[in-house]
Amino acid sequence: MTTIELKPGADLDGFRSAIRWLTAKDVSPAEVNWRVSALPDTVLKLNGAVAPPVVLPAAVLQLSKIIVCHRDPKRYALLHSLIWRIRHGERHLLEVASDPIVNRLSRMRKAVARDIHHMHAYLRFHRVRNEGSERFVAWFEPQHFILDEAVPFFVSRFPSFEWSILTPIGARHWDLHALTCGGPAQKPDLSAQDDFENAWIDYYRSTFNPARTNVKLMQAEMPKKYWANMPEAAAIPELVRGAADRVQSMLAASPSMPNTRIPDRAVKRSTNTTPASLEELNAIIKATEPFVAGGRTAVLGEGPMRPAIAFVGEQPGDQEDLQGRPFVGPAGQVFDRALAEAGISREEAYVTNAVKHFKFTERGKRRIHQKPTMGEIKHYRWWLQEELSFVRPKLVVALGASAAFALAGRPVAITRERGPMTFSSGPGVVTIHPSFILRIEDAGAADQEFKRFVADLRVAAELSHRAA
Repeated sequence: MTTIELKPGADLDGFRSAIRWLTAKDVSPAEVNWRVSALPDTVLKLNGAVAPPVVLPAAVLQLSKIIVCHRDPKRYALLHSLIWRIRHGERHLLEVASDPIVNRLSRMRKAVARDIHHMHAYLRFHRVRNEGSERFVAWFEPQHFILDEAVPFFVSRFPSFEWSILTPIGARHWDLHALTCGGPAQKPDLSAQDDFENAWIDYYRSTFNPARTNVKLMQAEMPKKYWANMPEAAAIPELVRGAADRVQSMLAASPSMPNTRIPDRAVKRSTNTTPASLEELNAIIKATEPFVAGGRTAVLGEGPMRPAIAFVGEQPGDQEDLQGRPFVGPAGQVFDRALAEAGISREEAYVTNAVKHFKFTERGKRRIHQKPTMGEIKHYRWWLQEELSFVRPKLVVALGASAAFALAGRPVAITRERGPMTFSSGPGVVTIHPSFILRIEDAGAADQEFKRFVADLRVAAELSHRAA
């Protein structure tokens, strides 16, 4: 029996080294005892030399990166069993959703992704002053070992002030230049409110939209254990109580929809329960005022339910707004041509946008597309998540940075992260928006980028066949 000891937490590097060593020795899962130790022996000492890399499908590598964050003590053994079977003839094992190991790993992946989403959505910083200096501190209690996966989001989001994130499993500190690690922490006293937190509560009140507030979904997605660390939570009960009345008064005052009124049943549905179907969700979207400047009507997604692939773009363009359909303008023509070359039938795919209304500015008779802000994308994110939960695609393709932000819940740099990615909804692929190709002036460069785009779509098609 071979004993492999890894560091506590998510020891991805140690696991990779172990897999290389075990593969080089052809050691089966039945012969390995996986343990976690504060002072582990390195696998390299067991082998005496660095073992060669192991070639595995990209989906397995992505899955391993997430699974090692799970608290299950059998996580490494389960991954080893999966990799062993894939390397010994079951190349497409991840496609077998009914397999006990695949099913268990899928549930573990979703649990880790949910925990990362909760940290991104519900962590709140509190200002702490000490001898004239100022620092922002947050407390969060993750269920899994997600710090290294979740914290880079806060570095990209809040690079201009010093902050610390404290958790029972470790701490991370940002000093404007570098991120440093700290040990497990105890919950600090962050109960005192100051003008910073009062301003945040006022901002939350001003942006609270009753037409899109779903209390049951809010309670399910935001367990009350997070409320104690969120200053705006104190305002939620009051805002929810008056939601139904506020949505009607808001619509009555809207200059863009002077004669629009959401039926009482739709108001009740949007404020108190989850929509029962995609049709009901779409009816509420169409009856709700745009959150971006412009747009005649909400442009809804189209395509079959439970498709192999769903494509998510940024927002409708001029032609999409006029015709009420996604991807029918110039970028849509590039998109259709790329789909054809990648062997993907548009009729068998689901196509939608992260933002449902066309945002533009007028220049004479022309309507010029305006990029949505992160805040506007966040406003529409609930609709997209609900939409995909009804459509249930095997894989989601993010077309451009705005779509990737909506799906990942964090800024995504297309140049660095292009390719397979795991979203909270499941497996996905990040690529460019087809409009990017239209903006390339050099014909040769545009042709090369189009070929890369087609290659990305082919990767998505292959991964969708493997997805459970």
